[in-house]
Amino acid sequence: MKKILNLFILSSIFLASCEKNIDLYPQSNITTENFYQNANDIQIALNGCYNALRAPLLEEWKLTELRSDNTIMYSSASKSVPNRDLSDLDLFIPSTSHAAIYNYWIANYFNIRNVNNILNSLNVNYDPASGVVAAGATKVQITDAQKKVASAEASFIRAYHYFNLVRLYGGVMLIDEPVDPFEATKINRSTTDDMYKFIIADLKYSIDNGTNLKYASIPTANLGKVNIWAAKALLAKVYLTLNRKSDAIPLLTDIIANSGYGLVASYADVFSITNEMNKEIMFAVRYKAGGIGQGSPFPNLFAPELSGVAVINGDGSGQNAPCLELSNAYNALDTRKAVSIATYGTALNNLYPKKMISQVSLLGDAENDWIVIRYADVLLMLAEAQGNTPASLALINQTRARAALPALTAATVTTTAIFEKELANERRLEFTFENMRWFDILRYNTTMPSQDAITTIKGNYAAMWATHYSKYPTPPSLATIQSYVTSNKLLLPIPQREIDNNTKITIPQNPGY
Repeated sequence: MKKILNLFILSSIFLASCEKNIDLYPQSNITTENFYQNANDIQIALNGCYNALRAPLLEEWKLTELRSDNTIMYSSASKSVPNRDLSDLDLFIPSTSHAAIYNYWIANYFNIRNVNNILNSLNVNYDPASGVVAAGATKVQITDAQKKVASAEASFIRAYHYFNLVRLYGGVMLIDEPVDPFEATKINRSTTDDMYKFIIADLKYSIDNGTNLKYASIPTANLGKVNIWAAKALLAKVYLTLNRKSDAIPLLTDIIANSGYGLVASYADVFSITNEMNKEIMFAVRYKAGGIGQGSPFPNLFAPELSGVAVINGDGSGQNAPCLELSNAYNALDTRKAVSIATYGTALNNLYPKKMISQVSLLGDAENDWIVIRYADVLLMLAEAQGNTPASLALINQTRARAALPALTAATVTTTAIFEKELANERRLEFTFENMRWFDILRYNTTMPSQDAITTIKGNYAAMWATHYSKYPTPPSLATIQSYVTSNKLLLPIPQREIDNNTKITIPQNPGY
């Protein structure tokens, strides 16, 4: 019998006796494989996987937006440990024991375990030799159609987690089936090539078995669940990340032609809590306000610190504050700025991410969903895949038109470098605060070299030096903080606890840490 992965308790395992290990390993986990008896059991478990997508998001903005040129640690002069920890991420000098880096790691693996349990019960397995995920017979009482849809959703969620992990940490532990904690200690890091091979296999399986209804035909109860259009969009982004542009193009053109998704007329309406799961949103992590423990914490986290009730009930923590340089990057005509960024108070860096904030009745209990994939991303990914062509300019101009900006033309976009700059800027302003910017500039290292990550971050440090970084307690020089950004530091460290607690194998740390 296959056993159950529980990476979450690995740190306890190595601090306890063998007898204690048995006690720590939950009896409910031991029988999980036999718990799923029918389609209803599978659906309950799958709902749990959707809910568990929220935990990584608590840390993801710190590892993406904050490390990009979009946001900063608001209280530059603060000496508090939480603020200095955020500062260390922003400056590319995090400890290998950094809490956010570990918490994000373990939250992703926790849900990978959940997904593996479901797929194992449905006898859906990955063959590394062929690079294919395929289904066999299952003892679960479930129709073939129900099995296909449930396993397609689970495969997407697993691919989504691993795609984020491999982009942030490099090659990680590829665990595609339930294993017990002791077996897990024998699993070392896979190569990035093997990780991407697996991610692609999961997404292809999701596409082959998922629902293909056009947006207008999706039942209300199913809005927000994974379908083939979300899987195709994510697979296209995987291909772009690998610089396999020709593989991304047919997926993206199919979505545009056949999915029924599209841009909504108003940029503000994309994020409105009264317009959730609109035709632009292809996949989102969902939250529900109302004091039921399902609300979003981000509006209170991101609202200005010490603003009382002026911005949101319960005050804000001032985290994920927009850079002044980002604010200045908007064209005066761009209507997205007023939706995305607002000011509070008279301090120099007094900006906050308005588009992520809605009013709450209870602290940390907002309605806002977290959008992961939307149709605008599909348009701009296709432009990136096609390169500097009239068709690509037309795609970019769709989001520019909604933002009330003039169209780009071949007369002004005369070189590939100009095209890349315009596209990178358009993506930055379109997807501000959506945890995309860091992944974008990483990808540009191969897809659009003129917009490489190191140059971008060093330029942001220079732009923000006088108003932000020079205000740090005993600030290092601009040249010093720019020197922190190296090719090695584009990856996060493997959490030190993962390395130190494993006495069976040696897990290699990423270079530079």
